[in-house]
Amino acid sequence: MNQKDLKRYKKILEDSKIALLESAKKTLVEESSFDTDDLPDEIDQASSEYAQSMVFRLRDREKFLLQKIEKALQRIEDGSFGICERCEEDISPKRLEARPVTTLCIRCKEEQEKKERSYG
Repeated sequence: MNQKDLKRYKKILEDSKIALLESAKKTLVEESSFDTDDLPDEIDQASSEYAQSMVFRLRDREKFLLQKIEKALQRIEDGSFGICERCEEDISPKRLEARPVTTLCIRCKEEQEKKERSYG
């Protein structure tokens, strides 16, 4: 992969990282200013707790994605970005455009998903 492409993917990943961190900060501010004791009844409180639970689940997913972004940025630095970790072939540019954090080429990912379905 050439330097121009690596810089482009690095920018995509860094922009995604910044967007995730800004979203997390915004949610933190919103959640910290909300007090469930201010809710008038148990139904409102249950609804609020459910919404908070959903926010926490989304945050967990974003945390996981943030870790993947960090690993992808590290792969750019060490020269292994865009190489399938299973078969060591190049990952197609289309796949990297769609999912720049990927570590598997489409063929290896499909094989992995087939195995997961057969066990699941």
